[in-house]
Amino acid sequence: MNPPRLQSYEAFWLHYLRQHAAPRTRTIHVGGTLAALVLLAWGLLAGPLWLVLVAVLVGYGAAWTSHLFIEGNRPATFGHPLWSLASDFRMAWLMLTGHLQAELERAGVAPDGREPPAA
Repeated sequence: MNPPRLQSYEAFWLHYLRQHAAPRTRTIHVGGTLAALVLLAWGLLAGPLWLVLVAVLVGYGAAWTSHLFIEGNRPATFGHPLWSLASDFRMAWLMLTGHLQAELERAGVAPDGREPPAA
């Protein structure tokens, strides 16, 4: 299935959140993002430089695996790589600071990852 043509980052962000509806997907994404950042910093600051490659593999591997086995959808990376990367960091920051739930609600994602019932 082809990703929708989204004309703005804001529209993409809401789509991104809906593609990460399951709480386990978000947890795996954030874990992969944090692990990738640690490996990236370690590789760049202390070496060896091959850790930079490992960082990319860990970050994307965790994310893509969660899409395949939990969400059953195609990662947004393939259609919008830069917006997807920015959204990975944004989602991680919002989750770690306790502000993600408001954004999920704005995107129409219920806490358990299902569509909320119609009012």
